[in-house]
Amino acid sequence: MSGATIRIDSHMEASGSLGSMADDVRAGLSGALMELSPKYFYDDRGSELFEQITSLPEYYPTRCEREILNRRAPEIVELCDPLELVELGSGVASKTRALLYAMAGADKLRRYVPVDVSEAVVTRCAEELTEAYPGLEVHGVVGDFLQHLDRLPDGERRMVAFLGSTIGNLHPADRTVFLAAVRDLLGPGDRLVLGLDLVKDVRVLEAAYNDSAGVTAEFNLNMLHAINAALGADFEPAAFEHVAFFEPEHSWVEMRLRASEDQRITIPGAALELDLEAGDEIRTEISTKFTREGITAELADAGMAMRSFFTDERGWFGLAVAARV
Repeated sequence: MSGATIRIDSHMEASGSLGSMADDVRAGLSGALMELSPKYFYDDRGSELFEQITSLPEYYPTRCEREILNRRAPEIVELCDPLELVELGSGVASKTRALLYAMAGADKLRRYVPVDVSEAVVTRCAEELTEAYPGLEVHGVVGDFLQHLDRLPDGERRMVAFLGSTIGNLHPADRTVFLAAVRDLLGPGDRLVLGLDLVKDVRVLEAAYNDSAGVTAEFNLNMLHAINAALGADFEPAAFEHVAFFEPEHSWVEMRLRASEDQRITIPGAALELDLEAGDEIRTEISTKFTREGITAELADAGMAMRSFFTDERGWFGLAVAARV
């Protein structure tokens, strides 16, 4: 490889993030079922808390996915035969280091395309990886993977990674739209590597979102701090409690914030006033738990076929490898 190069394209308008947040909060809190998007967990404090969550004994998904990648990355790379890795929701590429290492070891690592809403994160990721892999080309994309897939650079023999079971945070209708958009992104020689949290004992599922140290509760409540800071709201996080439970009808874990007292909330940045009664709940996340059969059917509906499926030793987490048909 020749000398490393870095290019970063931004598709986020200067006020787009804040404007989108105001629209999302106003729409989400105006419906019969009040709901806030989980993407607003991740201010600086929320990101720190989530890093703590991934190390908690009850929170298995990160460890299970890492186990699969550490054991099977060379096999996945051989199966996909890529020349570049596109990562949706990349962060600092912590989830894909094993894939990058395996690609480099097989002399297949030519370009890495991280996609994230934070320009600072994309820049840091690019700088770290070009230092670790001299000659690597990094083409970062600052954007929302739900809106900007059509802005990704053209490429060939791409492995598109969407890890962490982030797809489980999407409602079924949104998953359908998203998977169809990913299918349109894939060329004949491209592959999708999809991380999936699998159905398992309800006690294990619920414990992962109700840890004994209370970190997940703090993470959930921190969304209110984030909205206060960004939109001038006057939520009092101490007046809410964290609630998380498995909902079998939809096969997902829900996280909610439950008001512990009557209160009036003012959100100037979203032009909204909100009256809550004790016991009212705001849903902050769904996290769908999949079966192999279920995700195979969803991929087929989107015009993709499962090529391989890997799990950790306990079968708690899965990595699906799919191609367009």
